[in-house]
Amino acid sequence: MASLDLPPLRRRLPPRPITRFAPSPTGFLHLGHVANAVYVWGIASALGGRVLLRLEDHDRGRSRPEYERAVLEDLEWLGLVPDVGTPAELRHGPSPYRQSDCDDSFRAALDALIRTEWVYGCDCTRKEIAAEAGDLRNEETRYPGRCRDRGLPVAEGQGIRVVMAEGAETFTDALLGAATQSPAEQCGDLLLRDRTGNWTYQFAVVVDDQRHGVDLVVRGEDLVSSTGRQIRLARMLGRARPPVFLHHPLIRRPDGAKLSKSSGDTGVRELRRAGASPGKVLGQAAWLTGLIERPAELSPAALPSLFGG
Repeated sequence: MASLDLPPLRRRLPPRPITRFAPSPTGFLHLGHVANAVYVWGIASALGGRVLLRLEDHDRGRSRPEYERAVLEDLEWLGLVPDVGTPAELRHGPSPYRQSDCDDSFRAALDALIRTEWVYGCDCTRKEIAAEAGDLRNEETRYPGRCRDRGLPVAEGQGIRVVMAEGAETFTDALLGAATQSPAEQCGDLLLRDRTGNWTYQFAVVVDDQRHGVDLVVRGEDLVSSTGRQIRLARMLGRARPPVFLHHPLIRRPDGAKLSKSSGDTGVRELRRAGASPGKVLGQAAWLTGLIERPAELSPAALPSLFGG
């Protein structure tokens, strides 16, 4: 059985970290989510840390109660038990680990940002932004700053953005090494809340990681490009020391695309109905991300051994 070389990695990671598994209940869990869970629980356990379960349902239009129920059921079936934000607590009622229950926290963070940074209203649509940016394909569309000087109010019914000044953010990814990103060049002024009142992923995740004390973010490598802007936004919100980031390999389809909820890729529900055991699903996810050399059944208790624990 292969394992990640933890001793040198340990030097880049916080001792006894608080990390999180943070699915969005906009669909059912698939093998890509399980791969992230293998890394999250495995690394946390190997380092004597804790796992926080957070339901990132900031997108009210796409999140569904039935998907939330399925997420909790699938995690229990897999035998993955969070230390904070347990399924029992989340089923009981409102929770600080469900984003839709925490609007006051996001509003307070926005108010704090308004007092110290240039925050402005924006009425641009995605279509308008894409047209002005030249409709770049397979690349992130940078906001061109159309509303920055228009004086639109920071109010309901408007998008809300914060100015991203020029300059680079440098960080060391625990797996990928040193990186430098310029948020102003990548994405332009960052959208915090959209015109329909939904908090954005970029804003909500930064606020939550700060208030939950998360000091290790373990996520897929498709989110590497978000890191610099999140480090900067966290600093703008008063976080002096950002979390450590670790971006792991993704499970990809034969055409190279990552697994997704919308494309009907192999889901945990389908695997369960087909008779797969929890150990087989965990082992499949570990194998497809290169943590083990061949498919094998893995129990949750075996996950730390994949990371030298």
